[in-house]
Amino acid sequence: MKGFGIATAIAAASMLVSKVAADVDPIVIKGSKFFYKTNGTQFFMRGVAYQEDVSNSTDSTYTDPLADASICSRDIPYLQALRTNTIRVYAIDPTKNHDDCMNMLADAGIYVVSDLSAPDQSINRNDPAWNDDLYERYVSVVDALANYTNTLGFFAGNEVSNSKNTTNASAFVKAAVRDTKAYIASKGYRPLGVGYATSDDSDIRVNMADYFDCSSDTALNIDFWGYNVYSWCDPSTYSTSGYEARTEEFESYSVPVFFAEYGCNAHRPRTWGEVEALYGDDMTKVWSGGIVYMYFETENEYGLVSITNNKVSTLGDYSNLSKAMATVSPSGVNSASYSPTNSVAACPTVNSAWAAAASPLPPSPNQELCSCMFNSLSCTVKSSVDEEAYADMFDYVCGADADACAGIQHNATTGSYGAYSMCNSTEQLGFVLDQYYSAQPSSQRASACGFSGSATLKSASKPTGVCSSLMAQAGTAGQGTVTASPTTGSGAAATGGSGSKASGSSSGSKGAASTLSVQNVRVGSFALGVSAFVAVLSGAFALLL
Repeated sequence: MKGFGIATAIAAASMLVSKVAADVDPIVIKGSKFFYKTNGTQFFMRGVAYQEDVSNSTDSTYTDPLADASICSRDIPYLQALRTNTIRVYAIDPTKNHDDCMNMLADAGIYVVSDLSAPDQSINRNDPAWNDDLYERYVSVVDALANYTNTLGFFAGNEVSNSKNTTNASAFVKAAVRDTKAYIASKGYRPLGVGYATSDDSDIRVNMADYFDCSSDTALNIDFWGYNVYSWCDPSTYSTSGYEARTEEFESYSVPVFFAEYGCNAHRPRTWGEVEALYGDDMTKVWSGGIVYMYFETENEYGLVSITNNKVSTLGDYSNLSKAMATVSPSGVNSASYSPTNSVAACPTVNSAWAAAASPLPPSPNQELCSCMFNSLSCTVKSSVDEEAYADMFDYVCGADADACAGIQHNATTGSYGAYSMCNSTEQLGFVLDQYYSAQPSSQRASACGFSGSATLKSASKPTGVCSSLMAQAGTAGQGTVTASPTTGSGAAATGGSGSKASGSSSGSKGAASTLSVQNVRVGSFALGVSAFVAVLSGAFALLL
């Protein structure tokens, strides 16, 4: 450890860590600011990102930072010694118990902002979708954390769009915001914010911020805006770092804004000159503090501490941050005397720099509808088919009969979405196979559900009751609008009969259909017009059927 002052602070904090159930004053949102609910004092985040790096993980092998009480009790004193009042976690396991860690954090006066995604369950910028699998993941995280009074809110996405050509993905994230907020309200949970964490990309940052806060119906908008910014690399200043310009950009923003990540590591140890600026008078009128990246030292070299054999060693970054945080004391307003005047932004126009239509958004996932549809099919994919083979089957059917895929299309730029575009990949593939099969002349139908042994005929269930109503709204071709709310726990999503095939598949998974339109179908890494695609595959027709 570095210095007697830090050591003393950590030792004192260690004595306060307990596992006794704790309640803290919830943080509430009013206008563009956070407040303590009871006394109305403005809340400024003094945050630390608390999770070992998951950015390069593509599976479920991450470590839940809130599920091991011994780890939390080890680390919380070090967070307290930094005057931390907020941590950000990037992926939790909603099947695990978080009581001990959350209560210890509450005892320490530390709030939690949690991302809703996981490394293998997130909205993929290159093949975006908002489907029933992802919805189940998101709301399960909400259920796991909503009843802790030190849960501050959730991120529905992190840097999903990071360039002009990936801005279409923002429509799917905004749909996730909408549906997560609706779920929180439907469950009767206390108000919990749902926001987004964006990258500092000069080409899209203004449009990004405007898009997520531009709907006249605020139920569709984010509740707060997180900004991942690393532009202050010491030595720097309020002006040269871009902080001044960013502050001016957000002066009229209608919801709280804060740094969801910060801490340039171009020079180590970091000296944290930006801390004085972030919590100074020029910025606190707009910003609600920020979250330092990050607690754990990993190969990316952003850590405040290193862990060896379960022992914590503070690094130079930690010592310098401790000194910087000891000097800040932001002043704000009291909720009772604060009257918000900022209004929602204007939505960006779809053009070469922005690819997401503001309305309509992708449809809300409805597992019940997807299950009803899947059970009604006569021709579907065999449960033995690996999801890696799905793409070829999608490509063939949608190339041979574009109408068969209208019900699963999801084009954020035109705002065109099929009713089943929010189903998982197994359900979607079953739908298009059945559409193709049903469209064939009766004389050819016997062989139209072959696909080289990858598809099979099954006994179809006639929709009745709720299923009948939902599917009537969707329409035979899946091009209708379903107004029913999302459902959870209404039965397992379609999995080709095995009960596990599609479970946990993320947007952009190996078997997902690409963004579909009549004119464009993806084949491997190439995009072909439908007429060319059909011509290419005409010679293979006999092999596939």
